[in-house]
Amino acid sequence: MRWLAPLALLLAAPLGGCGLQPMYAGGGNGAVAQGLAAVQVPPISGRDGWLMRNALQARMGDREVDSPRYRLDVRLDDRLEGLGLLTDETIGRERRTLRARYQLVDLATGEILLDASAGADAGIDVVSSEYATIAAEQTALENLSKEVADRIVTQLMLTLRAQT
Repeated sequence: MRWLAPLALLLAAPLGGCGLQPMYAGGGNGAVAQGLAAVQVPPISGRDGWLMRNALQARMGDREVDSPRYRLDVRLDDRLEGLGLLTDETIGRERRTLRARYQLVDLATGEILLDASAGADAGIDVVSSEYATIAAEQTALENLSKEVADRIVTQLMLTLRAQT
């Protein structure tokens, strides 16, 4: 058992040169955190846009930007489609898909630093209660907004880290 500690050190030694760097190096004063704090998210139309903007702002620090350096333009495509037909020709399952096309714009130069898309989908059971089905559809939209916002912010962090 004494040989485990030296073996662990020997195996961990090559990891120091692997090139991995923490995304939030420097904490709140790091380049990525400062970059996210300088991103303005203009209002996005519709209920899905309101949910997406709130989710993005929550993930980027939930503060109002006084003098933004970047602007994040987001366009959403929210679709709800019936999938499974039951024996009585009614829909038994739905799929909600939320796709976002987004651009990170440098406000000083007008240059588009990032032009990408992100999306997610969720399955919804259609039940006999119309209220329960509508509630499930709305919950799916809320969850999808959070998931897509996570993907967008991750890509933003990678882009902002590459800028420094």
